[in-house]
Amino acid sequence: MADIRFYRDFAFQYGVLETVSPLIRRMVARNPGLFTGHGTTTYIVGQGRVALIDPGPALHSHVEALLHSLRGETITQILITHSHADHWPAAAEIQRATGARIYGFGPRRSKQGASGEEIPDYSFLPDQTLRDGDVLEGPGWHLAAVHTPGHASDHLCFSLAEERVLFSGDHVMGWSTSVIMPPDGNLGDYMLSLEKLVHRNDATYLPAHGPAILDPKPHVHAFIEHRKERSAAILRRLREGDAAIPEIVKAVYVGLSPGLRWAAAQSVLAHLIELVRLEQVECGGPPTTDRRYRLRHGSRSQ
Repeated sequence: MADIRFYRDFAFQYGVLETVSPLIRRMVARNPGLFTGHGTTTYIVGQGRVALIDPGPALHSHVEALLHSLRGETITQILITHSHADHWPAAAEIQRATGARIYGFGPRRSKQGASGEEIPDYSFLPDQTLRDGDVLEGPGWHLAAVHTPGHASDHLCFSLAEERVLFSGDHVMGWSTSVIMPPDGNLGDYMLSLEKLVHRNDATYLPAHGPAILDPKPHVHAFIEHRKERSAAILRRLREGDAAIPEIVKAVYVGLSPGLRWAAAQSVLAHLIELVRLEQVECGGPPTTDRRYRLRHGSRSQ
């Protein structure tokens, strides 16, 4: 089994700007939850003229604490790892107060949902789009964008070369695995993005939720193995006769909290979409949560 070492010891204070390293400070937003842990961490890079990564949800108290703590300094860039609602909405209030430009991968295009419906354009519109390898800089620091789709199609990590730190957003976290929710979340993309990180030389990951990851390569390898094992478990359930996602969730996620069953169903769907793409599984149409699945005849998974 994949040996994932989870990091859950996280000492912090809401509303307090804390020093992480010579170039990095952080403040945690008060938006705890099942999918956010203690809350979204906003990172500040540099001194004097600074970049702000993931301003967080539309939470006035968090914005107010950030601006108060950074008085006398200038926020020049607001960087968004991805356009989920716990990461970017506070950017608008910070921009009104500071004039800082907003950077991100977006906008995401409309796309077909798993059941064939059209998914509308998302509302996140950065002032300037970033693509893989683009670099932003300030006094004494450089941040390079690393496109890591999977958790979200527009997900970016940011690499701080001066300290070999990767701000890993929700792509790799220490306290939990990432949720992959179709249609925007895509397991195949996620696996490729994890492989991409394996070939980098980052010394530390600073995720958007929870504590730092101090052994990034073994951690990423464990995440890759975990997903492979989850796909194998789903194939075993299909071989045993399970056909519906709720059946698979009940068998694979033993002891799961009822509040997480919906997320588990989305994760199983993400795996099934990838297994259909790999021609190991079939379901008689576009994969959805209410389809019935079976092993594809002649598949190597049998």
